[in-house]
Amino acid sequence: MMHSRPKTLMMMIRTEEVEVLFLPPGGGGGDAIPITRVYQGRLNWDAAVMPRPQIPSIDSLLAHPDLADAPARLAVQAARLAVDQLRPEALAGKDLVIDDFAACAKSALIQLTSMRTRPAINLTGVVLHTGLGRARLADAAAKAVADAAESHAVVEFDLETGQRGDRQSHVEDLLCELTGAQASLVVNNCASAVLLTLTAMAKDKEVILSRGEMVEIGGSFRMPDIVRASGCRLVEVGCTNKTHLKDYADACTEETAAFLKCHPSSYQVVGFTAAPIPELLAELAHDRNLTLIDDLGSGCLVDSTKWGLRKERTLAEAVKSGADVVLASGDKLLGGPQAGIIVGNVSVVKKIAKHPLARAVRIDKLTLAGLEATLRLYREGREDEIPIWRSLGRSDESLRWAARKMAGAWSGQADVVRADSRIGGGSLPGMVVPTWCASIVPNSADKLARALRQSSPAIVGRIEGGAVLLDPRTAEADEIQAVCRKLKELSK
Repeated sequence: MMHSRPKTLMMMIRTEEVEVLFLPPGGGGGDAIPITRVYQGRLNWDAAVMPRPQIPSIDSLLAHPDLADAPARLAVQAARLAVDQLRPEALAGKDLVIDDFAACAKSALIQLTSMRTRPAINLTGVVLHTGLGRARLADAAAKAVADAAESHAVVEFDLETGQRGDRQSHVEDLLCELTGAQASLVVNNCASAVLLTLTAMAKDKEVILSRGEMVEIGGSFRMPDIVRASGCRLVEVGCTNKTHLKDYADACTEETAAFLKCHPSSYQVVGFTAAPIPELLAELAHDRNLTLIDDLGSGCLVDSTKWGLRKERTLAEAVKSGADVVLASGDKLLGGPQAGIIVGNVSVVKKIAKHPLARAVRIDKLTLAGLEATLRLYREGREDEIPIWRSLGRSDESLRWAARKMAGAWSGQADVVRADSRIGGGSLPGMVVPTWCASIVPNSADKLARALRQSSPAIVGRIEGGAVLLDPRTAEADEIQAVCRKLKELSK
């Protein structure tokens, strides 16, 4: 095909080809000259016009010593990732050799063969860090999970009769003893507990919720959305800062099935505020033949003031106040694995347990083992062995000592600074506790933080004002030693 005289450099880009048309020097007439052509899916540049980019074939990369012993499928994937990553640089004229592509492929191979779910040392200053799995398990709970994982386990089997048993029996007696409830049910998380409870107790009916408790939980899931997903009709009462008992009473109709009380686990409403006393709200609910559902959130089983924290309402206190059913998380202040705790009146809990949705959200054997072991520690008065409480109970001097150790391991600029740890994880919102941090000032805080995160185990701190802050509150002694070794290595 004859081309009309182009006024400028022309490029046509298609899915599998690139054609560049070049106007000959001098501006005379004649056809534009194509200076590229496609050959086996790769650009083959006319060497007389410009150098050919150094992009090796996948086969040549697979033969490179860095990939020769890798599993074939993963090696091919890593090689393709390397070519895709470095192709723009090669096309831009950067002088690359096959070793550059092989090194990139080897790095990709390490990522492909590394576990994504792997241990991390939490130095962020957030005790219950959702991104890092919230509560770490006590040694006894971790062992129970490992024992259940590596063998068959007694989950739904009665060892005495040899017949099928009930998995809930492993924890029901413990939960009832610790909370004073008549019955319990455990599901896979607290959002499931809310969804299941509302579906079983109030589907196609009205549920009344205060506007001051319309919380948004993790992942942008909102309580009103969960209420609607359960098939209930949400009725909002009161204002953001003040809701009175009369607001609930006035909103009741023949279509009302339940009051939902929701703990503001991730925010605080302060100042000119008011909320009904739980006992009076329970009394009103029962006078109207309604169910009071108390979503307590954090799952606290002990007096939080013992660790210098503000008072947090416990499951036992919520049960005692008259709620028909109390809901909580297992992996927050309870300090166990992720689970949804449901405790309350036996008639209500049994109705919830019989709903078909209960099967879809039931607890698995590993979570069951970890939760049972955690609850046994509470029953035996061994709360100090549960990491959430051990972390919050660390002495000021021990925190300062650990911060000094980490700061001293860095050969460059480093110091020990005062800071605050937060509880996080939707527990005790706004609550901070004083701590000491190692403040590391490298040439690039982003680069150092990334190198720490990519170590094994991953070391996760935070960046403030150009420094990497490492808060030792949630770290054990052996983890502090591991951090020190890594800091020494990176500061050489």
